[in-house]
Amino acid sequence: MNADSLQVRTYRSIDELRSIAPMWNDLLADYPPATNFSTLEWLIPWWRAFGTNQKLLVFGFFADTRLIGLAPLSISAFPIGKIFSLRLLRLMGDGSKDSDNLDLPVRTGFEESFAGALVRFLEGERKSWDFCELNTLPPLSPGANALRKLIEQKKWVVTEGRTPTSAISLPATWEEYLKQLSSKERGKVGLRARRLEKKCEVRIRKCTGESEIDPLLQALYELHGKHWQARGLPGTLHSPARRQFYGELARLLLRQRQLELWALELNGKIAAAQFGLRYGTTLFSLQEGFDPEFASDSVGYVLRSQVLKQAIGDGIRRYDFLGGADESKLRWGAEMGHYLNLSFAPPFSGGAAYLRTRGSAGKSKAWLRRNLPAPAWEVLHRINMGLKGTGRGNQSSVAAEE
Repeated sequence: MNADSLQVRTYRSIDELRSIAPMWNDLLADYPPATNFSTLEWLIPWWRAFGTNQKLLVFGFFADTRLIGLAPLSISAFPIGKIFSLRLLRLMGDGSKDSDNLDLPVRTGFEESFAGALVRFLEGERKSWDFCELNTLPPLSPGANALRKLIEQKKWVVTEGRTPTSAISLPATWEEYLKQLSSKERGKVGLRARRLEKKCEVRIRKCTGESEIDPLLQALYELHGKHWQARGLPGTLHSPARRQFYGELARLLLRQRQLELWALELNGKIAAAQFGLRYGTTLFSLQEGFDPEFASDSVGYVLRSQVLKQAIGDGIRRYDFLGGADESKLRWGAEMGHYLNLSFAPPFSGGAAYLRTRGSAGKSKAWLRRNLPAPAWEVLHRINMGLKGTGRGNQSSVAAEE
């Protein structure tokens, strides 16, 4: 099927998206790389919390009456200096550092016609956007790779980046998983749990009812905040928008039996918490926190080990840490991967000029890293990270305790 034979429908509001929810779900059920992050259960709460000052622009591609592809996009202002801005086209869900695995779902066999129809439509909408960023794409995304191939053929300005990720491939049994770990790490799993049980009354529980959601989320917010405050940083979970998002998201996930909200209690007090979400046989680790008062007791470590044990028993075959690949994750047997970040703009446009300029800046950064002495580069890197603040926050929480 060629691009001309596809119908393109545009959706500009949440109510319009809800009207195609059954077709949206049917498409994802037929799309092997699908995750929670492409579902309406994720995207609608995200938009309600973070979509202010953005315009929704979701394209649905139809063959007759069948939805064969989605491009869930939005438009926002992208400041360039103090008085000038460009119009940024990006995936719905991007911009708050909460979403990963954002994608362009498309049915098998329709990838090229989908990409052709999308590019044709974007060319017709040239007056409404300047450049596009598609961030945290799965590297093997069929729709994204078909799109990249086509825009490169059309000589658009295209830049590509990568964001590190890490995930554990889980076997069928807990005993097999332990064998995947180093002997040192394998010993720590049992030792730390036994040591904690000797000191305190330990209870590990999963959220199973809606009445538990708010108390467990509040505990997570407080524990996460304590950890970051101890480092002189605000963390990320103090944001009213993020708390609104997590509250609405958790309820929707619970109804879909996809919520993985866990707590570890010591003598009746929550000392560690994890917020994850399940899709198929994958468990995504979204947020976590632990009480620094119990850091020496490795409460976050013990909770993770028990969540992994339960997950394996429940048929989970992949534990995904999402963004980041620090050493603490690798010790759990995680393997490194990456997301694809694809940016593009039509030639001879303001967006194209900006992407070329940004590419030159990136080359300058790479030169500094190669040529500065290691201590000097480390100082610059730390300053830059401090200015950027913290992202989702779970990576450093893991590293700090483990």
